[in-house]
Amino acid sequence: MMTGVRKRYLLALVVLAVMLPGRRPGFAAWQAPSVPTFGYTIVKTYPHDRDAFTQGLQVVDGVFYEGTGLNGRSSIRRVKIETGEVLQKRDVPEAYFGEGITVRGNELFQLTWKSGVTLVYDRQTFAPKRQHRYTGEGWGLTQDRTSLIMSDGSEFLRIIDPATFTEKRRVRVHVAGQALKNLNELEYVKGEVFANVWQTDYVARIDPATGAVTGYIDFRGLLTPNERNYTDVLNGIAYDEATDRLFITGKLWPRVFEVRVTRK
Repeated sequence: MMTGVRKRYLLALVVLAVMLPGRRPGFAAWQAPSVPTFGYTIVKTYPHDRDAFTQGLQVVDGVFYEGTGLNGRSSIRRVKIETGEVLQKRDVPEAYFGEGITVRGNELFQLTWKSGVTLVYDRQTFAPKRQHRYTGEGWGLTQDRTSLIMSDGSEFLRIIDPATFTEKRRVRVHVAGQALKNLNELEYVKGEVFANVWQTDYVARIDPATGAVTGYIDFRGLLTPNERNYTDVLNGIAYDEATDRLFITGKLWPRVFEVRVTRK
């Protein structure tokens, strides 16, 4: 039986489908024959809160930090990987639709979808510290050694100064010269940016210096047909550098998957 919370989520998803007619991936760029497509093997699965509308995921010191979305349902969380237990949670004010997150040092950054506001929290206590403004929409967020990297639904990655959140430059993401838009959840993995292409089960591998897509990872088939009921899209990429583990999940998904990328 569907819970009241699940019913509210499904209603919210219907509303989003009406609100977001322009957020559709362009598949023409995917036809470039020179770009390889990778597959995956599942190493292990872990429980995931099916009420979590996952917008951002990161591993820090052996635990997940997760940001969730929807107005009135957005939050930031610290989650035990092995059990899915929510160890710590802070709800976001109803005015904000939470988007991508990243933890940097002692701070957690969270984008908001249309508010043009980055919320910055103390990583340990989740207490609000400050806010930054930006133009346009906020979608995904990750970081390299020196900068934050942000997506906004377009073909551009914004390179951001973490101290001031000012934009230093933009990198155009492209496949054989064609723009690749709808870049959503981001994760920095071994010098590449992994970007989920919104509303698909594909993750683009991007050279952050040039914006060139060097390959796609095809994550179709992670969920069974029964598990797909009442879920939304793949959205949640986390890489644990300490253990060389890659994790994938999605909005309202029942599981997080530890995966290994393979050649098709």
